[in-house]
Amino acid sequence: MTDCAVQVAVIGGGPSGLMAAEVLAAAGVRVDLYDAMPSVGRKFLLAGIGGLNITHGEDYELFCSRYGDRRAHLQPLLDRFPPAALRDWAHGLGIETFVGSSGRVFPTQMKAAPLLRAWLHRLREAGVRFHARHRWLGWDDDGAVRLSRPGDPLSIRPAATVLALGGASWPKLGSDGAWVPLLRNRGVGVAPLQSANCGFDVPWSEHLRRRFAGAPVKSVALTFTDVHGRTECRQGEMSISEHGVEGGLIYAFSRPLRDCLNARGSATFHLDLLPAWSAGRVSAEVGHPRGSRSLSSHLRSRLGIGGVKSALLHEMLGKEQLADCAVLAGALKSLPITVQAARPIEEAISSAGGVRFDGLDERLMLKALPGVFVAGEMLDWEAPTGGYLLTACFASGVRAAEGVLSWLGRRGAA
Repeated sequence: MTDCAVQVAVIGGGPSGLMAAEVLAAAGVRVDLYDAMPSVGRKFLLAGIGGLNITHGEDYELFCSRYGDRRAHLQPLLDRFPPAALRDWAHGLGIETFVGSSGRVFPTQMKAAPLLRAWLHRLREAGVRFHARHRWLGWDDDGAVRLSRPGDPLSIRPAATVLALGGASWPKLGSDGAWVPLLRNRGVGVAPLQSANCGFDVPWSEHLRRRFAGAPVKSVALTFTDVHGRTECRQGEMSISEHGVEGGLIYAFSRPLRDCLNARGSATFHLDLLPAWSAGRVSAEVGHPRGSRSLSSHLRSRLGIGGVKSALLHEMLGKEQLADCAVLAGALKSLPITVQAARPIEEAISSAGGVRFDGLDERLMLKALPGVFVAGEMLDWEAPTGGYLLTACFASGVRAAEGVLSWLGRRGAA
């Protein structure tokens, strides 16, 4: 079946697709939004389970720096729809926000569902038509957009198309990366999709896995030197997993760790188990006579080291090293942990890679496919957790929609 009545098709019902639909509908464009899942915004809802972190309240210059070498591509989008504009947009939906102690911005209710419900209501009121269980299949030989759906397949001929299909993390929620070969077959350059904001494999002993999988490792500092020789140190917390390491501190280093793994096959970071203590103080306490006490009791009483931190020391050091006060003191301040692989992309919070920016014009339109625009995690960028991912997804949706308006020749388009 062919439907020629669609003016603009938005493919994908995540934040970037929904935002593109909103901007287009507000300009009077007839929008049809298609999503492969039974309902839209599923990954958005998942992100809000522990508290929906929509953006970050830090200085804008610092905020933009979080996008690393993609800043030059993303900042023009963010300038158009910065964190402050995102908060104002949420307020317009009746969702108040606050800045937490970490600088992260959350809805007052902390949840994603109230925001999504209000947003979808406004979109429907604006005339956006939603089509669930419609999976994008590319184009036919005549250039029509192909979609699978319950019953007969559908072909449409929109005046413009916005692709907002996500990356490849959490495929069960719809972002499965199935679009990659469809675009490559049309001459679109796509950087390989990789895990981002992810855990890493460490070959733990059965003892450590059995006793400490899931245990948080708090108040530590991680230091890592990347493939370019740049050394960075951050304080925070991580977790031991059955397969290795994960958690906020690990996610913050996921890109340099992954790059090192790709270049060298392994990557080693160093963990300071007592970041508030000087090396001299640690050395003095380790060397304090312990009499008949066991090493574990000594470390617990003199340095407060026990539980998972003590287990990590025993995991990484041999008996002779543990018995050497100088080596043990050094390990407490700089314990080497080697990761062997990033966890599979299906487990990652987000994905890196995607449609290369050199294949797009300033409107986010594909040079190889005029009239087709790309937004969100499909683009070749990544960012740490902390609101940066969502903010850039929203901003890219705004920019793609404005690009469509420009393509359609509408007055006032950017």
